[in-house]
Amino acid sequence: MKTTMSYPLVLASASPRRIELLAQIGIEPAFLQPADIDETPQRSEHPRSLAKRLSKQKAERAKDKLKNDADYKSAFILAADTVVGVGRQILPKAESEDVALDCLRLLSGRAHKVFTSVCLVTPKGSLRQVLVESRVRFDRLSRRQMDAYISSGEWRGKAGGYAIQGLAGSFIVKMVGSYSNIVGLPLHETQALLEGENFPVYDQWHEGKV
Repeated sequence: MKTTMSYPLVLASASPRRIELLAQIGIEPAFLQPADIDETPQRSEHPRSLAKRLSKQKAERAKDKLKNDADYKSAFILAADTVVGVGRQILPKAESEDVALDCLRLLSGRAHKVFTSVCLVTPKGSLRQVLVESRVRFDRLSRRQMDAYISSGEWRGKAGGYAIQGLAGSFIVKMVGSYSNIVGLPLHETQALLEGENFPVYDQWHEGKV
């Protein structure tokens, strides 16, 4: 079967993690269009609802920014947002040591959920969205462990104040669901979303091309 890429893929993010995850399944975005939006949760908003709202807003913002760009105005636009929740409480993206330490204290010895919403705007302007949930349980952390992790700096900008693909992987005693979802982009669901809209996911899956 012959497959032709008619439209490029734009990633509405500059996240190195999401770029690396896409590369893992042979996809390299043609262009990065980070979407600068207000990520403040709305009053009484649930973690899953926040993830869905923000991924949609990111995709729509990127689409709007590219509407006059001849090369990308008809592109596939892929956006994602990851939210960590303990019950109905939304944990922030840690930007300071105090916030990161508060997150670790809350997560210590208990289970939490990680939600990633993936949103795809097609070249025809239709919008497709999928929400993926993973469950994670942390071991009970000592103050020494928390202080050491804070000193590593890995928590900066991470939802919930940790990165599972780094040192914090040693804190996890149980995980249910997609690992790549926790990192920031559920690969199976993203691939299915793109394939369902006829984006040529497998074109690079040839020896020597990936």
